[in-house]
Amino acid sequence: MGTPRQVAAPLVVPAPAGVTIRTRLRLTPADETVLTEVGGFLGSLASQDLAVRARSGTAHDADSWPDRKRLLTAQSSSRWAGSITRATHDQWASARRAQAAERAWLRGEITRIRARLSRPLGAKADKRCGLPRGYATRSEWHGKSRRLSALQDRLAAVEADWAAGSVHVVRGGKRLARLRHRLGDAGLCAPDWRKRWQAARMFLAADGESGKRFGNETIRVTDTGQLSLKLPRPLAHLANAPHGRYVLDGAVAFRHRAGEWRDRITADRAVGYRIQHDAVRGRWYLTASWQRPAAPVPPLRAVLARGVLAVDMNDDHLAAWHLDAHGNPVGAPRRYVYDLSGGASHRDAQIRHALTRLLHHARRCGVGAVAIEDLDFADGTSREQHGRSKQFRRLVSRFPTAGLRGRLVSMAADRGFAIVAVDPAYTSQWGARHWLKPLSTPASEITRHDAAAVAIGRRALGVPIRRRTAPPPRDRRDPAGHRTVQAGPEGRVHEGPRPRLPGPRTRSVPPGRGANAGDQRAQDHSGCAVEQASRSRAAPPLDP
Repeated sequence: MGTPRQVAAPLVVPAPAGVTIRTRLRLTPADETVLTEVGGFLGSLASQDLAVRARSGTAHDADSWPDRKRLLTAQSSSRWAGSITRATHDQWASARRAQAAERAWLRGEITRIRARLSRPLGAKADKRCGLPRGYATRSEWHGKSRRLSALQDRLAAVEADWAAGSVHVVRGGKRLARLRHRLGDAGLCAPDWRKRWQAARMFLAADGESGKRFGNETIRVTDTGQLSLKLPRPLAHLANAPHGRYVLDGAVAFRHRAGEWRDRITADRAVGYRIQHDAVRGRWYLTASWQRPAAPVPPLRAVLARGVLAVDMNDDHLAAWHLDAHGNPVGAPRRYVYDLSGGASHRDAQIRHALTRLLHHARRCGVGAVAIEDLDFADGTSREQHGRSKQFRRLVSRFPTAGLRGRLVSMAADRGFAIVAVDPAYTSQWGARHWLKPLSTPASEITRHDAAAVAIGRRALGVPIRRRTAPPPRDRRDPAGHRTVQAGPEGRVHEGPRPRLPGPRTRSVPPGRGANAGDQRAQDHSGCAVEQASRSRAAPPLDP
C-alpha cells in the first residue's frame, strides 16, 4: 500500500465578481439588415486586427496597442476601435493559455507512456517504488510506441510556436470552419453554412464607461428599454437618429436581475453589451455584463456555525446530506437527478434545475454553507491516467465539473450561501468504510454516494471522517465505559494541573503540595492522585 497523500485544508470559494444577463431582441426586418451590415463591417476590422496582433507575437509591446487602435479609429470610431483591440488582446491571451495547457498535457502524456513502455509486459504497478504497470500485450506496446512518436512530433510543433509567440486562432471557431469540408455529413448546404459563418464572425460588442450616459456610449440601453448604437463612419448613412446613431424599434426587457441592471444604468455606471445572432434559430440576443466590487471572503468558522449541506457530485445526480455543526448527519439524504444527454442548452438547463432544488433544500435546512469537492478532471480522458476502461473514461470526460462548480458558486452567492471546497482525496472510500453500514436501515439503504456526502461534510467541518466507536470491555478504564458521542474541533482541550484548594486536610500532605499535583498523567486515572480531596470539576466537552 502506498502512503496516503496529504489532504488539503477546506477553503471558502470567493463569490464571482462578474454578472451577465441575457434577453431576446424582437427586431424588424430593417433592424436586422442594419445590424447585419454593421456587425459584418466591424467583424472584418476585428479579423484584420487579430491578424496584426498574431503576427507580432511576443514582440508586441505597450507602444503597439495605440498604433493598432489609431489605425482602426480612422476606419470606424475611437470607441469601436477600443472595443475591438481589447477583444483581440483577450482572444490572443486565451489562445496563449490554451497553448500552454496543451504543452503541459503533451509533456505529461509523453512521460507516462515512456514510463509504461520501460516496464515488462504484464508487469503490475508498484506504488511503493512509484512504478506504473506495464502494457498487457505486445500489440498494445507497439501501438503506444507509435503514439509516443506522434505526441513527440506534436510537442515539438507546440514548443516551436510557444517560443515564437505564434498562436492559431480562427474567428468564428475552428469547428465551424472545418465543417465547411463535410457539409454532407452535417446535413447542411453551402448557403446555410455561410449564414452561420457570417453570424459567428460578426462583431457587435462594446465595453461600458462609468460616468457616461446610461453607462455606455457605443451601445446604449435606456431605462425605458430603448436600444441604440453608434454607427461607424463608413455606415453613418444608415442613421435614423441625431449624432450618427441608429435606434431599434423594439424595446429591451431583461427578466433576470432587472432591478440591479436598472440601478446601474440610472446611476451611469459601466455596463457592457454584446449583440449576437443565432443563425440556426434565426434569433437575436442582447447580453449585458458588469463587474461587482469584490466582496470579502467570510471566515470558514463563521459560515459553518449552523452546519453544512454536503454534496457529492456524480455523473447523473447530486447526493446531498445535511450535517450539523458537530458533523452528525441530520434527516435523510437527498438526491437531485439530471440528464446530461442532448445538446449544451439541455445540459445547462438540467444542471440549473438540479442546483435550484439543491439550494431550496439548503434554505429549508437553515445552513449557511454548501460543501463540495474541488474536482479537476483535466486529464480525465487519458487512458494512461484511468486505465483501459473506456466506459469509465467516457464517464469522467463528460462529467460537468466546471459547469456544476461555476453554476453552484454563482447561484449560491445570489441566495446568501457560501461554498466550501474540500479535498476529494479518499472521500468515497472512507465514507463507504465508516458511514455506509451505520446509516443504512432495513427501510432505506443508502448508497456509497450518500456516504461520500457525509465524508465531504465532515471534512469541511474539520472533524475526522472516522466514527468513534466504543472500545472492547477489556479496554475500558471504568465500569461505565467510554463516551461514543462527538464534539466539534474547538473542544479539544486537556485538563490542567489540579488547583490548590484552601482548607484543612485529614492527611499529612499540605493542600496543593502533593507529589503528583501537577502530573496530568497521574490525574487522568481515577485513584492515582495523591490528593483525594473532593472538589467540583466541570464536565468535559463531548469528544469528537
